[in-house]
Amino acid sequence: MKKIGILGFQGAVVEHERQIQALGHEPVIVKYPEQLDVIDAIILPGGESTTMGKILNRTGLMAPLREKIVGGLPVWGTCAGMILLAKDLVNDSVTHLGVMDISVRRNAYGSQIDSFSTKQVIPAVDSKEIELVFIRAPYITKVEDGVKVLCELDGHVVAAEERNMLVTSFHPELTDDVTFLKYFVSKIK
Repeated sequence: MKKIGILGFQGAVVEHERQIQALGHEPVIVKYPEQLDVIDAIILPGGESTTMGKILNRTGLMAPLREKIVGGLPVWGTCAGMILLAKDLVNDSVTHLGVMDISVRRNAYGSQIDSFSTKQVIPAVDSKEIELVFIRAPYITKVEDGVKVLCELDGHVVAAEERNMLVTSFHPELTDDVTFLKYFVSKIK
């Protein structure tokens, strides 16, 4: 059983917690730097990236989290989590953790009213279709060497990985399908 952290300030925390438990692992809601020492991996959930970035700074969690990720802690950023991990934001001058060699456009698919879902096969993850739920979603506009594109939708990169880092524009935790979480857990040593 793995201890999988979920950054617990806001966003889809409960939904990730439910899926982690469904796979038989232990979720840990991370709000303090010392909790980083007891987890095997961490999920940065969807939510509001600017707010999450401010809280990471205010709680003193930004620097130790960045250090753990650079040191190899497996991390999965969904939606806002992708924005937190990106080294470059196309339409924002403020970056947050800045550890993944990707450029991201925030709210690339529009506002809340433009949210949608679709199904797609992501060969690296599974041979069956996975439901992809997009809510005020970002997408990746540029990947650097070393970043593997996992999924594109309409010519835009919506899932990628680099070393210990996985990002998705979409929200697998908002479905009953744990396929993507299984993929992430398989990356934990």
